[in-house]
Amino acid sequence: MIHQPPLGFRFAGVAAGIKKAAAADLALIVSDRPCAAAAVFTQNRFPAAPVLYDRGLIAENSAGLRGVAINAGCANACTGAEGLADAGEMAAAAEAALGLPPRSCAVMSTGVIGVRLPMDKIRAGVRLAAGQLAADGWDAAARAIMTTDTRPKVAFREVAGVRLFGMCKGAGMIHPNMATMLAAIVTDAGVAPAALDAALRRAVEVSFNSISVDGDTSTNDTVLVLANAASGRNLEAGSPDFPAFASALTSLCTDLAQQIVRDGEGATKFITVRVEGAATAADARRAAKAIANSPLVKTAFYGGDANWGRILCAVGYSGAEVVPDKADLWIAAGAIPPPAPAADLQLVAGGRPLPYSEERAGAIFAGQEITVVVRLGLGDGQATVWTCDLSHAYVDINGHYRT
Repeated sequence: MIHQPPLGFRFAGVAAGIKKAAAADLALIVSDRPCAAAAVFTQNRFPAAPVLYDRGLIAENSAGLRGVAINAGCANACTGAEGLADAGEMAAAAEAALGLPPRSCAVMSTGVIGVRLPMDKIRAGVRLAAGQLAADGWDAAARAIMTTDTRPKVAFREVAGVRLFGMCKGAGMIHPNMATMLAAIVTDAGVAPAALDAALRRAVEVSFNSISVDGDTSTNDTVLVLANAASGRNLEAGSPDFPAFASALTSLCTDLAQQIVRDGEGATKFITVRVEGAATAADARRAAKAIANSPLVKTAFYGGDANWGRILCAVGYSGAEVVPDKADLWIAAGAIPPPAPAADLQLVAGGRPLPYSEERAGAIFAGQEITVVVRLGLGDGQATVWTCDLSHAYVDINGHYRT
């Protein structure tokens, strides 16, 4: 497996004292040259201060960013004008510590909503992190942005003479609608901001926008990508290698997104939901997300109960066009990519149950990785969404999140 970060980037992660526990909670990613930048943000109508700050920053300076500062332990959300000023001060502190031009550093925050950033700790933490930057500091940086995550989430890709690295955090409040999940991706490719933005949005739609842990869209969701051209490879949108780069970006985002689901709060199972034969792709997505978000479906998976009626029920209220007599339902053990393999167990044909083995169905539901395939028989629309089960541990974690 490739573990070589892109050229020209350095990383650091330190304990700044923002979290109650003495754990790493502040990360820096810095480029030695200006970067093209693109980002996709939450659509939550209570966007956090760092989201507001970064939206303006990238609109103003998408071809000259130098890095990003990220803190865990405090979301800086629902903090008003004071919180927005704090986000700007956090960026300015990073720029000063790194000797960067003003308005060249983005910021991200994650943690408890409604609490202002402890700016003395932020300033001290940024200075500490600036002194520890290293090309191999990516693991420390990835650990410093964790909240209820049980492990860091990173991914690497190499294609067409360029490298990509991504790190993200997220385990709960996960149902990105992007356009508390954060992702920072860096590459040494040379890519114009417009092309980078288009590639990122395509990648996000089939990765971070295709996962759900609990159906909650955070106030802070952000995916940021920086491209510094340090490889000497300029990939224009129409160049022969650009599709390979865009594919690698999508693959990296999908890898990170699936890591979030596998580490979902209290999760014991990883579930692939595939809807095929929908009237439109949008309908397929509606149906797949309804299945993935249903507490009844998720608890059935947790209990190993092959209660397939809950799956069709979710499809029925999803808003997708449905003709019950044309609907088929299959399940399979494992995270199965399409098309569905011959080893699938079909539970429903034409909207009616088949005489399947209840024992075998229960064994599939009891597994750690499960695939659900719903075929609506109405068209060519298809979509894949990844989710997890809903366990007692999820309630325990979120019932005591602030304590």
